[in-house]
Amino acid sequence: MTRYDTRVIAIGNRVIGGGNPVLIQSMCNTKTEDTAATIAQIRRLEEAGCEIIRVAVPTMEAASAISQIKKEIHIPLVADIHFDYRLAIAAMENGADKIRINPGNIGSIDRVKAVVNAAKERGIPIRVGVNSGSLEKGLIAKYGGVTAEGIVESALDKVKMIEDMDYGNLVISIKSSDVLMCIRAHELIAQKTDYPLHVGITESGTLLSGNIKSAVGLGIILYQGIGDTIRVSLTGDPEEEVKSAKRILKTLGLRAGGVEVVSCPTCGRTRIDLIGLANQVETMVSGLEGLDGLKVAVMGCVVNGPGEAKEADIGIAGGIGEGLLIKKGKIIRKVPEDQLLGALEAELTAMAEERKK
Repeated sequence: MTRYDTRVIAIGNRVIGGGNPVLIQSMCNTKTEDTAATIAQIRRLEEAGCEIIRVAVPTMEAASAISQIKKEIHIPLVADIHFDYRLAIAAMENGADKIRINPGNIGSIDRVKAVVNAAKERGIPIRVGVNSGSLEKGLIAKYGGVTAEGIVESALDKVKMIEDMDYGNLVISIKSSDVLMCIRAHELIAQKTDYPLHVGITESGTLLSGNIKSAVGLGIILYQGIGDTIRVSLTGDPEEEVKSAKRILKTLGLRAGGVEVVSCPTCGRTRIDLIGLANQVETMVSGLEGLDGLKVAVMGCVVNGPGEAKEADIGIAGGIGEGLLIKKGKIIRKVPEDQLLGALEAELTAMAEERKK
């Protein structure tokens, strides 16, 4: 796909925009003031593949905690600020790599300017965030309700405000829980600005519904070449957000690496615990290194299994109490069911060793 050519913005030791890889974000659900819990969660998210992390800064204590957190993590840290401009300044003084504000709820123009000046002094980017739920009454009246056009106008008004303060180190975020409205808003704003876009479906819901809404919305937006960094917002463990984001990017060809597991749906021919086996395989391959780009197939029966697994590098197909080990569509050998996972792991380990040579 052809991606929109946006400005390059540095966030800590990473960059977004300008055709650079779409980076994965998440947000801690710990109390930022609890530095031990926050650091522990960020480290887990780093291991899962998170590349930028955001923390809530609702108090001065949370702003101060950023200093300690920064010492213990390896990815850029974004401070999420609402209402109190002094928290934004304190967060930057304590080492935040980026701040997220909605200038509309920070207060007077002088307060916004104080935040911008502090960012300018340190070269810290500002994410200008507008959600459909916070759209100004005037824009709601102008467009006859909450609309994509209103969201875009609100965001660009706030960007213009900061540009008039002679600062353009900005990232734009326009979010809605309405997937179609969110898609339309991104299509519109991509035509009107070259600032990098942080993309996500806000308040998307639980693990099931949130993943579906995010996959549809982010998939359509990203497929059009729009978006420079993403967050999958889920009501659940932030690690699940990172896993989902990685899968979305890989599915669209925007992220390579790791092992891809494909598995067939169960049917009446299935004579093996395919659901359990597929989950075990997915967990097992996540811990293997040196197999980037490999495709592993997990099939439920020996009737169609070998044929369906032809496009995979290696696969297994279940039978009654046994299964087949398959490479490039060719059967290698039969294996008892309780040894199938181990046999696959052994083959994958051997393939990783072969790649090292």
